[in-house]
Amino acid sequence: MTPLSSAMPALAPDTAPLCDPVTLEIIRGAIMATQREMEALIERTAISAFIREKKDFYTALFDERGVMAVGSMVPIFGDLTSPVFEHFPRETMKPGDLYWYNDCYGSKGAVTHSNDQVLLAPVFHGDRLCAFVMSWAHFADIGGLHPGSISPDATSIYQEGIIIPPTKLVDEGVVNDTALAIFHRNSRFPAQSEGDMSALMASVKLGVTRVAEVVARHGADVVSDALAQLLDRTRTLVRRRLAETFDYGTYKFSDQIDSDGHGNGPFSLRFAITREKGANGEDRFIFDATESDDQAPGPVNLIMNKGVPGMALGLYFLGGDPSQVVNAGGPLAIDEVRLREGSIVQPRFPAPLGMRGLTMMRMLAVLNGLVNRGKGGAPAAHSAYVVTIMRGTFGKETGTPKPFLLADGIGVGYGARDFADGIDAVYFVAQENYPVEFLEGGYPIRLRQYGVVPDSGGPGRFRGGTGIIREYEILADEALLAIRIDGVKNPPWGYGGGMSGGGGSIVVNPDTPEERQIPPLSDGTALKKGDILRIRTGGGGGMGHPYDRPAERVLEDVRGGFVTAEAAKTFYGVVIADDQLDAAATARLRADRPATKPFHRKTYIDELA
Repeated sequence: MTPLSSAMPALAPDTAPLCDPVTLEIIRGAIMATQREMEALIERTAISAFIREKKDFYTALFDERGVMAVGSMVPIFGDLTSPVFEHFPRETMKPGDLYWYNDCYGSKGAVTHSNDQVLLAPVFHGDRLCAFVMSWAHFADIGGLHPGSISPDATSIYQEGIIIPPTKLVDEGVVNDTALAIFHRNSRFPAQSEGDMSALMASVKLGVTRVAEVVARHGADVVSDALAQLLDRTRTLVRRRLAETFDYGTYKFSDQIDSDGHGNGPFSLRFAITREKGANGEDRFIFDATESDDQAPGPVNLIMNKGVPGMALGLYFLGGDPSQVVNAGGPLAIDEVRLREGSIVQPRFPAPLGMRGLTMMRMLAVLNGLVNRGKGGAPAAHSAYVVTIMRGTFGKETGTPKPFLLADGIGVGYGARDFADGIDAVYFVAQENYPVEFLEGGYPIRLRQYGVVPDSGGPGRFRGGTGIIREYEILADEALLAIRIDGVKNPPWGYGGGMSGGGGSIVVNPDTPEERQIPPLSDGTALKKGDILRIRTGGGGGMGHPYDRPAERVLEDVRGGFVTAEAAKTFYGVVIADDQLDAAATARLRADRPATKPFHRKTYIDELA
């Protein structure tokens, strides 16, 4: 094991700023507006539902060194530019160039599964390279073992679709049509692939134009200084918040993924943060993931880019402040990142990665746990968003059955906070809701039920967010189902007296003689016309002792369908009959207050192990 320190270039030494505070805010607004305009273009012109409806795309702006200056509120960004620079040095780049890759291992986890395509373009002012813009989107199908490319069945990244190393897609305005033709030929749905790539390329071209306008208006030196100030602003804020959260010493936390879909697991993510005094007397913050379990045979491995822990912590500490900018200041706030090759967060090639979203979501929960190991303030754990993929045919009565591919990311409950309930039915970034009308109009299914899952939110002074129930009637002639649910055996932990959230489940033909339970991480379940598919997703952990939740709030939860009357009595000590609160019975029940411990996962524990 070799410690891995950040490969990002250091910030420039302190000098008198060229960009004054007013101009800085003007430039910040202009480049953030550019980012949003790029994203709007992708959303309005992409073809596949996963991009157009789910919004599974991101854009970002980088300074002339390739350091992220403005990114999205997505905690999975790593060092996206270095993979290109290693093959195409900056000094060789020209106006009109465009670079492309999806190589997860070659990019050291800058992109984490092969469906995500990254396009990067330089921005010039005259002969001077001033910045880079990037667009990134999840393509519905890029070949591989099954339609959709990601599958719990995969045991090698080669089964997850075509791999694109850093490639010059456009050379001074001339498109490499042959490379695109090879890529699209590997898709089972080439029309979608072609349309999505056109949308992505157009967004980058727009970004180059807009950033060049900003540089022309303010001058290259002023814009360069503005981006450096924004980076330093974020880095300073994150380091200050790290110091406020962690005293000197080492803090550890772990969490578990249930399975890899191949009978293995659980797999533990064990992280540590150390704050120490450096040789120069300055604080050093070290992130260490070397004690995490070995990589999995199945596709739940995550290549954690060295920039990701700082990016995720940075987003937490920024707290959605609109005056701040999401950028590489978060990763630059961490002095050293230590990873172990062969672990579940640094797997060896060619381990499969397609279901890495489960590990990514557990990673965020472990970071919350680390913060709570310090001075606290982070939410309880959340469920990992659920993905279901249906592949099949419909319309055989016409004589020409058509293939379809439905990939539906489904919302879950998030963890309670120390000031508010967890959020119900959260669709994680890039996993927005498919409206009922869209689903039924575009796919051979009928949605029979869609709502929250009662009692899925962890009980607490602040209740965990609830999961979702979606019940599909299959109208296709035939279909094969892949499903991704986690947190069944190891549900999201509660904190500070709060209890763990509920796990998810998937059932075919519920409440009938043909009922069958489906493994929560599996592929190849056969469905036929008329089958009913019921999916329940998990909820978030609670926070604070459940008996401290006002009885009136519990009554509201029961009336709203978030908590059952039975759970209100069992977990909250609140007696409700005929939708009315029995205050006397509640007072008697709450007089016998159960003891708690700091964390809860099925039972109260001092720490997760």
